[in-house]
Amino acid sequence: MSTRLAIPSVAGASVTTVVKGSLSSPSVAVGQALPLPWADVPAPFSEALVELGHRSPEVVVLTADLMHWTDTLAFAEAFPDRFWNVGMAEQNLVGVGAGMARAGAFPVIVTYGVFAARRAYDQVAMSLCTGGVRALLVGFLPGISSQFRATHQALDDVALMRALPGMTVLDPADATELTAMVLGAPERPGPSYVRASRGLVPRVFTGVPEMTCARRVREGPDAVLVSSGIGTRWALEAAALLSSRSVEAEVQHHPMLKPFDDDAVADLAQRHRVLHCVENHSTVGGLAAAVSCAVAARGLGVRVVAHGIPDRWAEYGRMDFNRGMLGLDAASIAAAVEREIK
Repeated sequence: MSTRLAIPSVAGASVTTVVKGSLSSPSVAVGQALPLPWADVPAPFSEALVELGHRSPEVVVLTADLMHWTDTLAFAEAFPDRFWNVGMAEQNLVGVGAGMARAGAFPVIVTYGVFAARRAYDQVAMSLCTGGVRALLVGFLPGISSQFRATHQALDDVALMRALPGMTVLDPADATELTAMVLGAPERPGPSYVRASRGLVPRVFTGVPEMTCARRVREGPDAVLVSSGIGTRWALEAAALLSSRSVEAEVQHHPMLKPFDDDAVADLAQRHRVLHCVENHSTVGGLAAAVSCAVAARGLGVRVVAHGIPDRWAEYGRMDFNRGMLGLDAASIAAAVEREIK
């Protein structure tokens, strides 16, 4: 069952503030979205990884020559005897990590999403998933968050990872969820894959009440946006724009894409005739596919509209540029919602 949480209306656009220190906020309830503009948190993955190292002595971190670009340097400095740089060899990276897991360690295997899901996919399937070892695989630069086109844009990682038996797939919307997913990794059975962002990451939520459930992060009777990861930020921006036009849209956020919260989607389908899915991923095999399977399996007659990267490679360029090119900016999503209402 999904957790139901209401949030205040959001407004605004760009993120300019940097917050240091605690992620807590006394004015907004845990799990609710903070109002726009969202403050940035510097390197939340790095901070969470170091904290996890202090909490759990069995944690080891491995990377493939990307410690400066995946926020793992702080862990390497804090725990030099528990950090391995295997060089530019992602297949070996996963194999070594899986071997450490079988020897009793808890490996955090860190690379770019494109390398984890493409170059090392066979090792992820055979070494991590067939044995069901406990491990955290972290893929940076999800979707169009990288400007370097097909070589670095992980547009297909969710689809590939969801297809692996026993693999948990997580897509955090902000710094708060990314931190929670890292710190909770040793408690999850089997391997898990987390899409991660480096450097400054917006703080959208003050806390995470339930990682396994979808949750309503914005109320609205007129339309609904189903979202995950960075796509949830896009959905909230679009909902704010719709609100300024007297259209109140509900936003349902899915931090976990496998196992998937089918019940939450089925509940939406009882109240809305169109489900708009917003994701920072290909429209093939990701969130929209999971939502479509959930409604089809229950025979629910609703329309599913996919807002993501279509069956093509995104362009070279910054995320805001590609959002505009692909119809993923707030104005384009809001316009699509309005068309369905009319």
